[in-house]
Amino acid sequence: MSRIYDRVAYIGLGLIASSMIHAGRRAGLQGEVVGTARSPETRAIARQDGLCDIVTDTAAEAVRDADLVVLCVPVGAMGRVAAEIGPHLKPGATVSDVGSVKRAVIDAVAPHLPEGVHFIPAHPLAGTEHSGPRSGFAELFENRYTLIVPDGEVDPTALARLEQFWIGMGANVEMMEPEHHDLTLMVTSHAPHLIAYTMVGVADDLRRVTDSEVIKYSAAGFRDFTRIAASDPTMWRDVFLNNKEATMEILGRFIEELMSLQRAIRTGDGDHLHDYFTRTRAIRRGIIEAGQDTDAPDFGRGAKGAGE
Repeated sequence: MSRIYDRVAYIGLGLIASSMIHAGRRAGLQGEVVGTARSPETRAIARQDGLCDIVTDTAAEAVRDADLVVLCVPVGAMGRVAAEIGPHLKPGATVSDVGSVKRAVIDAVAPHLPEGVHFIPAHPLAGTEHSGPRSGFAELFENRYTLIVPDGEVDPTALARLEQFWIGMGANVEMMEPEHHDLTLMVTSHAPHLIAYTMVGVADDLRRVTDSEVIKYSAAGFRDFTRIAASDPTMWRDVFLNNKEATMEILGRFIEELMSLQRAIRTGDGDHLHDYFTRTRAIRRGIIEAGQDTDAPDFGRGAKGAGE
């Protein structure tokens, strides 16, 4: 695939940004790569490793003359970064993001962008529990979905370029409205993370009583919880604070389901439990059939972990 953007600026240099840089270079999709990060240590690593062609100390410097700017910072920092870069954006540039909440990001970022700049939010449904500029790899987005979430009318040429950019990195691309995105991701990603954090927290309390037996005797289910709960705490704090409505709705429904299972166990209703587990098992088969995971031993996961 030919080059799509001559100059791309990445604000934030963690797992997603570094993977986009590797994937974009591998496919020849981007020319000059400019990056920056808030942490001096992260910027130093990026310079040392040659992750970017240019590493700047500020976001304002990074976005100058960029054709595409990708905001790869925690959701809670999006507005601050947008305010910093707004006056320095090139006319006709596209600004996108990779945040896992969309309505709050749109409301925070859009007011700071000047006329003539195209804001097209996006969310790659890929990741691992690892973070930092050395955690990325070019294959992260292969056969994973990236949701592009335009808010209202957007320039069709800019939209098509961004779509081709993600396709070139190996992603399956679909369009989605912001509110629908936030509710869908609450079910498929956000709530499972919240539950994983809760289970690991409960286990930590139990571990203090059982002299580390929870850690020593962890079965596969708990290990998967700990893998999910190892994700970046700043990112997940911001996700829940910026997606409150969907969080409260899905948590309410989860509690209702949990109470139903509690009642079935208390009353010895084996038929209810069997029917419930049969129905939910079918969802797992559907994920495998859709090519979003594998039934191979250990789910085929390598050292990098599977997508979240």
